[in-house]
This record gives sequence, structure tokens and C-alpha cells, in this order.
Amino acid sequence: MAPSLLRPASPCLNLAPPTADGPGRSRSAVTIGGSRPLSVSLRVGGSSRRDFPCTTMASRDHSGLTRQLLDFQHGTVDEIDGEHDPFMELKARFMDFKHRNCVDNISNYQNLAQQQTPKFMVVACADSRVCPSSVLGFQPGEAFTVRNIANLVPPYQHGASETSAALEFAVNTLEVENVLVVGHSRCGGIQALMSMKSKQDDSQSRSFIRDWVSIAKSARLSTEAAAGNLNFELQCKHCEKESINSSLLNLLTYPWIEKRVNEGTLSLHGGYYNFIDCTFEKWKLVYRQGLEGGSKYAIKNRTTWS
Repeated sequence: MAPSLLRPASPCLNLAPPTADGPGRSRSAVTIGGSRPLSVSLRVGGSSRRDFPCTTMASRDHSGLTRQLLDFQHGTVDEIDGEHDPFMELKARFMDFKHRNCVDNISNYQNLAQQQTPKFMVVACADSRVCPSSVLGFQPGEAFTVRNIANLVPPYQHGASETSAALEFAVNTLEVENVLVVGHSRCGGIQALMSMKSKQDDSQSRSFIRDWVSIAKSARLSTEAAAGNLNFELQCKHCEKESINSSLLNLLTYPWIEKRVNEGTLSLHGGYYNFIDCTFEKWKLVYRQGLEGGSKYAIKNRTTWS
């Protein structure tokens, strides 16, 4: 288990438990927009039967869709029904962005069209309230960003993932100078992690989310040891920062990241955005290769922007 870098330090994604629907079966209700819930039943245990009242099968042959895009003529508009189209607002925002940023700064965008040279690689949460470009003011070309549930970095041994692929490209190809892992308040992914109490519970409540956040089990265990006497909300708040440090330590399991950190060409940073009081906490991870145990790691330059 990775050493804890925190000592006594909340809900963006809710996991609704399934309701019982007979032996060996569970039923979940899925609501899309303002539509009526769609019932989805799945038999588990010894049976492989699945009952899906509403099922959409994706075609493996998507060449027809691609041809439609290639044949599309700019300036043509398909008919839109009388309902409100949320993309009309996005179109207006895009046109405003284009005129304020691209048209008025054409030389910069011509350079960006040829290459990107970001100084930052950012690992942030997929939470809609935590956009790093909005929070930290990144402009196009400044930050290579990947977002996932609970802003986690899996260890090198975990194998391929979109996060490890993004790190490989950012560090080895773009040669970024800084990797910044950004966590945040009231993170539903961390709540899911802290709700995993036992191996038995984990095996009986399998989901993509639980499988993913289990990467940070060491942060949960460290939190329970350091803040187990606190209520669940405060434990989650502690773990939100503990998991950032866990991800920073996981970064050092990548050989090409450790090499650059030792050479002084790459720095690892943690950041915590509290959208409740709109503050941002930032720190740097220090890695001492020649030492052993927890003394190999330390935090420096810890500051709060408020």
C-alpha cells in the first residue's frame, strides 16, 4: 500500500442501488431526460438470461454513417422539429468563441493547426462542475487533458487505459514539463470508493464505476486509518485529497515518468478544487530516488488560492 502523504484533511455521481425483483434478479430504472423510466432486468447467478425491453444494437458496419458525413454539404440544415434544440445554444457559443479567439487571433490558431506544445498534462475528473480549462483558465494549446471518474491515475502494472495512453503521449511525445492531478470537493467517484467496505461487497456490486475506482483502494484504506473516526462526508473529503496523492505516487510507477522526474525535466503536482467555497489548493510531489520507504516522498510548495 502506498504511503499516505496526508494527515487529517463530497456528491457528483450517485449510484442508485438496484431494487429486488425476485430471486437472483435485480431491476434498475433508467431515466433519460424527461422520458419515462426504462426497465432493465438482468438475471444473475446460475442463469445467463437477460431481459431488455428496450435494446439498441450497434451495427459493426459504420461505413454508411461515415459516407453521410463525407457527403455533407456545409451550409445545409436538416429540418428540426418544434421542440427546443439545446445545440442551438452551443452553436451560438461556438460562433462567439470563433470570433473572439480564432478570427481575432488568427496567427496563434494557424500555429496551433501545425503543432501543439503544451507545458501541462492535466488529469481531472469527468464531473461537469470541474472543467480545468474554465477553473484554471487554460487556453487552447496550453494543457493536454484527460478526464475520468475521480481523476485517477492507474499504476503502470494496470495495463492499457485511456489515461495511461494520454500520459504516454503527453510525456514521451509532447514532452510536457508538468503533470497536474486535479481532484475536487463532493466527488461521487470517491463516495463510491468509500462505500466499498469488503471484498464480498465488491464482488456482489460489480459495475464499471466500482471496478475503476478500486484502483484507489490504498487511498481508502489510508483514509480509514487516519480519519475513520469521522463521519462519512468528512472521510470522503479526506479521501478526495488522499486519492490525489495516490495517483501522484502511481505516476512514478511509469518508467519514463520516473526517469524524467529524476532528471528534473518533469514535475508532478496535485491540485484540489473546492467548488463549495471556490478555493484551489496546489502542492508539488518531491521524489527522492536514493531513499527508502515513505521518506522517498514529500510535499512542498503547498498553497491555497482563495
